[in-house]
Amino acid sequence: MTTPQTQATAASAFAPFKYRIFTVLWMATLISNIGTWMFNVTSGWIMTELSPSPFMVSLVQVATALPIFIFALPAGALGDIFDRRKLLLVTQIASAAALFVFAAILWAGHVSAWGLLLFTFLTGAGSAFAMPAWQAIVPRLVAKEALQPAIALNGVSVNIARAIGPALGGFILVAAGATATVLFDAVTYLFVAAALLWWRASAGKTDTLPREHMVGAMRAGLRFSLRSQALRSTIIRALAFFTFASAYWALLPLIAKELLHGGPGLYGIILTALGAGAVAGTFLIGKLRKQLGANAVVALGTLGTALAMGLFAYGGTATLGVLAGVLAGLSWIMVISSLNVSAQTALPDWVRARGLAIFQMMFWGAMTA
Repeated sequence: MTTPQTQATAASAFAPFKYRIFTVLWMATLISNIGTWMFNVTSGWIMTELSPSPFMVSLVQVATALPIFIFALPAGALGDIFDRRKLLLVTQIASAAALFVFAAILWAGHVSAWGLLLFTFLTGAGSAFAMPAWQAIVPRLVAKEALQPAIALNGVSVNIARAIGPALGGFILVAAGATATVLFDAVTYLFVAAALLWWRASAGKTDTLPREHMVGAMRAGLRFSLRSQALRSTIIRALAFFTFASAYWALLPLIAKELLHGGPGLYGIILTALGAGAVAGTFLIGKLRKQLGANAVVALGTLGTALAMGLFAYGGTATLGVLAGVLAGLSWIMVISSLNVSAQTALPDWVRARGLAIFQMMFWGAMTA
């Protein structure tokens, strides 16, 4: 039975869709995120064919995460100094161009393990320069009261894509080959570029402060982040969780292939299970946070992650692997969503991109490690 209270909760959860620009960009990034997860499936599986050692397979995740760790702070400074829409437009076009080149190399049959890592690094670099700006523009797309559900819906976009992209990528990988999945990912970046070209930031929100210099902007961002108790606590918690929780992400292709004796289809299904669990967690987390509090939600997500990793390691069957994926996705979103909201609310607009970049730096640094 639907009560007025549950109707209000549902309305508030989807309130950001009342803002047309948020809806357009959300749809475009959903399509792009699907392409990204298709590429993740493709790159991970290609490496198991080119060089199946655990070290080389884990380097695929390193090649994705390391550029975000390296470039996050200068990217955050750029996001606070320059027009964020134009910065995002450049990153989307550059990422699409890199993927078109990689698709041509795949089609010609000249790809190598290190070439795969190079282009994975380049796409990671594109994400590094886009990510702080994407997060920082959210408060300009919706009213203040819709900010928290807007942040949550961005997480939903990533996790819907995680539920659809791997399965679709695994299917296309088997049916049409790796070149097709890479081409699809390249085209999805152009969808986002088209949405950004359509968007014009409202004149009333133009920043009138004098433009900072790059080095000074990075220094100011670091200084603020080190002195902000709320942001500092969030970063410490993120490091404590992600340094260890990232292990199964790095080795998931080998978990599917060697521990669970499956192929690219099973790998895609487990990634889909991760996404499905995360989507379910997105709609549960608000209620859990009200009943238990943010700290308890993070603790519960940490325990769930530990259990999921145990199932991956010792389950031994595809069924338990998929179950572990659902639990891991649910637990992952409980932690990362809570930490993301904490980081967003700790930062004023003038330093938001830099502060979020430092948070992302710690997150992706832990993934790299």
